[in-house]
Amino acid sequence: MSLIELKVPDIGGHENVDIIAVEIKAGDTIALEDTLITLETDKATMDVPAESAGVVKEVKVKVGDKISEGGVIAVIEAAALAEAPKTESKPETAQEAPKAAAPAPQAAQFSGASDAEYDVVVLGGGPGGYSAAFAAADEGLKVAIIEQYSTLGGVCLNVGCIPSKALLHNAAVMDEVHHLKANGISYPEPEVDIDMLRAYKDKVIGKLTGGLAGMAKARKVDIIQGFGKFLDANHIEVALTESREYEQATQTGSKKVVAFKNCIIAVGSRVVNLPFIPQDPRIVDSTGALALKEIPQKMLIIGGGIIGLEMGTVYSTLGARLDVVEMMDGLMQGADRDLVKVWQKLNEYRFDNIMINTKTVAVDAKEDGIYVSFEGENAPKEPQRYDLVLVAAGRAPNGKLIDAEKAGVIVTDRGFIEVDKQMRTNVPNIYAIGDVVGQPMLAHKAVHEGHVAAENCAGHKAYFDVRVIPGVAYTSPEVAWVGVTETSAKEDGLKITKAVFPWAASGRAIANGCDQGFTKLIFDADSGKIIGGSIVGPNGGDMIGEICLAIEMGCDAADIGKTIHPHPTLGESIGMAAEVALGVCTDLPPQKKKK
Repeated sequence: MSLIELKVPDIGGHENVDIIAVEIKAGDTIALEDTLITLETDKATMDVPAESAGVVKEVKVKVGDKISEGGVIAVIEAAALAEAPKTESKPETAQEAPKAAAPAPQAAQFSGASDAEYDVVVLGGGPGGYSAAFAAADEGLKVAIIEQYSTLGGVCLNVGCIPSKALLHNAAVMDEVHHLKANGISYPEPEVDIDMLRAYKDKVIGKLTGGLAGMAKARKVDIIQGFGKFLDANHIEVALTESREYEQATQTGSKKVVAFKNCIIAVGSRVVNLPFIPQDPRIVDSTGALALKEIPQKMLIIGGGIIGLEMGTVYSTLGARLDVVEMMDGLMQGADRDLVKVWQKLNEYRFDNIMINTKTVAVDAKEDGIYVSFEGENAPKEPQRYDLVLVAAGRAPNGKLIDAEKAGVIVTDRGFIEVDKQMRTNVPNIYAIGDVVGQPMLAHKAVHEGHVAAENCAGHKAYFDVRVIPGVAYTSPEVAWVGVTETSAKEDGLKITKAVFPWAASGRAIANGCDQGFTKLIFDADSGKIIGGSIVGPNGGDMIGEICLAIEMGCDAADIGKTIHPHPTLGESIGMAAEVALGVCTDLPPQKKKK
């Protein structure tokens, strides 16, 4: 017998993730894949399974703690044979698979005939899925996408990233016009035609999804509309569907069997449904909120993450009063508190109540409204009435919905599929990408993973080996961050230096009326290389890419600061922050020059 530490595995580069549940205690006997803790980011929740079996001797974490990859969860007494074999990150050949962290299910054997055969079948047509399919087709492979809805683009293009940005753009213009009063420019109060606004959003979606259909046709990628489930490691049965609107597909009764040499699972995630919340048209998820059926007088957002706050921004600008409830100690978890402080100060006028450290405990749908009860340090004593409730409490992966076990693919209890650096599952010819492989659940991560999987299907040796993945809240102002944050550095005991350039010293920010923002860079104290950065202010999401590139390139402050940025721009604040790190910024009062 031996004592071993159970640690947090690779969670997609996310750091300082909130622990919202601890499922073990000292003395418990645990088996492989038993859930140890549940984590929550701004986009989703995920379970962390045990990689070894044994008896728990000590639990190192509690609810409310934050933890990153490599953080110790518990110490167990385990037999050597109980330890799970480690996953290989880089197989020697393109046909080797990672060793499973748990016993693989027995794959089925399909002996029937197939209706079509492909080199690569991509299961799911979201940003990761269609990018993988197009990349594989560009390699000369015969490719098909299985997508249950009538348009490509997945949640992101149809009921997520793109339509929300279309509405946020209009909201930002409305807010900007209102602020012009202070500059001597006045307009009448806007008249909102909700039907025309909704039509504009739908037009944006149609333009993008139509373009994807054209690109698929140009690449000779077949689109099979239906819901696919594995029959074995080389066949998928597709229940054909038809749909008029996204997320309203119905099965036709016909089925099709598709054979493949390689498959890329890109089935994404779905909204987490809270069991105590009743079904009512006045209670919506993000998809329902984007339908924009009407503007409520009073709206509750359950969950203080990015999705809820973005939709709250839209509804607030259109006339709704907001409450938000968040069980953690602050909104927009993941970003440093100094950024969120700026955002919150500029958005206080939208909210009647910001309830942090507070839980939603009951929801009652009555004829005159939705009555919600809360529990916690900021909870109202009486149930509160709302016209609309947005449930934005995270997303769950769809790995359990496709019969992946019949192909021998390991799927966790939570629905995630484990992959190696080549995006390969434990089955050599089956890959997985996007939300279904873990955090962060972001479209830009899925696209890059899709390219890696496609290249490997074509016989190349490609690896998903990024240093950082950025996060952005497209609120007003935008909040963007990447890599090590100041908060995570303190919690992890990292030695860092930080440099902040306040936009109050930026001519462009002052001219644009956004001088409350700032740009912050984080450097490793020993090497001097940049390891993180964050921006709060308009267009922060557009600018954060420069910091991502600087981290990937291993830049130091001199590399960034001596790069000539155009003036006057908000983007030059990145160069000026680097000059602050060097002690040579002439746009701020004299500072001690760094040696």
